[in-house]
Amino acid sequence: MTKKIEGAWTIALLLSVVFLTACPQRTTINKINTDPGRYANKEVTIAGQVQQSFGALGNGMYQLSDGTGTMWVLSEGFGVPSKGAKVSVTGTIVQTATFAGVNYSTVLRETQKRK
Repeated sequence: MTKKIEGAWTIALLLSVVFLTACPQRTTINKINTDPGRYANKEVTIAGQVQQSFGALGNGMYQLSDGTGTMWVLSEGFGVPSKGAKVSVTGTIVQTATFAGVNYSTVLRETQKRK
C-alpha cells in the first residue's frame, strides 16, 4: 500500500512540474527594463496598476506600473483596461511597437486574455 501512495505522489509531483514549467514566468517590470534583450520574444507575465490607457475597437495601449517600473502594453483584440485597474497580463516582449503613429520601445504585446 505504501508503494502505491509513493507512486501516486511521484506522478503528482511530475505532473505539477510539467504544468508549472508550461506557464509563463511572472517577473517584475524592472527586470525586463534592465535587460530587455534577455526577455525579447519571450512570453512573460507582469502585474500592476494601469497608469494610462487609450484605444478603440478592441485595440490600444496601456501603461502598467508594478512599483518597480512602468511598461507599455500593446493590446490587439483584447481591449484596454481603464486607468487605475489592477491587472495581470501575459504577452511577448518586443523591442518596438507602433500604435496611432507613436513608437514605443520595450513593449509587452498581449497574447492572452488578462486577469
